[in-house]
Amino acid sequence: MLTDSHAHIQAPEYRAELPEILRRAREAGVETVIVVGGAGELSSNEAAVALADSHAGLYATAGMHPHDAKDVGEETFERLEKLAGHPKVVAIGETGLDFYYSHSPRDVQRKIFARFIALARKTRLPLVVHERDAHSDTAELLRSEGATDVGGVIHCFTGDYGAARAYMDLGFHVSFSGIVTFKNAEALRQVARQVPLERILVETDSPYLAPVPFRGKRNEPAFVRFVAETIARVRGVAMEEIAEITTRNACHLFGLRPS
Repeated sequence: MLTDSHAHIQAPEYRAELPEILRRAREAGVETVIVVGGAGELSSNEAAVALADSHAGLYATAGMHPHDAKDVGEETFERLEKLAGHPKVVAIGETGLDFYYSHSPRDVQRKIFARFIALARKTRLPLVVHERDAHSDTAELLRSEGATDVGGVIHCFTGDYGAARAYMDLGFHVSFSGIVTFKNAEALRQVARQVPLERILVETDSPYLAPVPFRGKRNEPAFVRFVAETIARVRGVAMEEIAEITTRNACHLFGLRPS
């Protein structure tokens, strides 16, 4: 049993073949998918919640990507707080900081991220955090804004073990995506070997970052198996062990009942 802890399968490109995508996921052993809101527009959150509400094994999050921080106002927070009350919403996010692209000014990203941390604390939900080229600022905001009260996950982790250790010290999990399967990702595989198993999640970040052997194609939840297999290989354990542990970790973090 596997859990894809981060996927955007509410995106329009999946709509026509969603039943087949969910069938392939089940056939691959993926019984739970966290459908993450906040990519692009507020409507992606509403679509994520609606999708989760209509399928067993699907859960949703509510937030806004740091790329869009400049467009987040009070009305957005009000609507997201209302969505966060839905029984299928299990986290706040994705939110965070992205200093690689800086589609929103960095000071605005910091301000909005702090607001989302406050929303997570208010709703008592964990955080799904996007971080790129902003480790120090992200860790400091998580610390100063009290994110340790709710915890969460650094999704699509690509940093070194020092960064992973800093996030784990704040009570956060780290999630590995298809990047860990890439030929040039040996350094990340070394991190996956070191992180304690009880802090690891696996994800696809669908439709992005399809793992080897599907690199360059559209990603989907069934492919999370290849992420788990890679982590199992570098740690010298059975894939079934990684599947069981990462699913247990996801259930604990997101407050899910194991199947």
